[in-house]
Amino acid sequence: MALRGNLEAAMSSEEVDHTADRAFRIRGRNLAELLENAAHAIVALDGKPPAGECVIQRVIEVEGSDRETLLVNWLNEILYLEQAHHEFYDRFLLSDVNENHLRAQLHGRQLDRSVTSIKAVTFHNLEVKETPEGFEATIVVDV
Repeated sequence: MALRGNLEAAMSSEEVDHTADRAFRIRGRNLAELLENAAHAIVALDGKPPAGECVIQRVIEVEGSDRETLLVNWLNEILYLEQAHHEFYDRFLLSDVNENHLRAQLHGRQLDRSVTSIKAVTFHNLEVKETPEGFEATIVVDV
C-alpha cells in the first residue's frame, strides 16, 4: 500500500461529538486503509505535528482476536511507542494485513518529550463495520 499524504488521510476521518473523552470516525476502502487512516487520525488529534525530518523507522507486528481488537491494539501500540521513546510518527506503511494481524513500518522523528495527550484507545461502542464503500469505525480515546 502506498503512503498517502496527511491531507488525504485527514479527509478520510472526522472528529465526532462525544460526551466524554474524544471520538473520531474513520473510513477506508479496505481494512489496511482503515487502519492507516486511524493511525493518521490519532496523531492528528493532538494538533500540528512537530517540525522535523523523518529519521526514525520502526517495524512492528500487531495481533488481535478480531478486527476491533486489532484496531485498538494497533493504535495503542503507536501511542505506547510515542510515549515510551519520545517519538512522533506521521507515516505508516502497512503490509500483511488480515483481520487478526498486521505488520507495519512507522516513520517519524525523535522528540525531547512526548507530545500526545491521549492515554489510550478504548473499546467503548467500537465496531468495525463493512459498508458499500469499504470499512468504517468510530473510535473513542481516553485523554
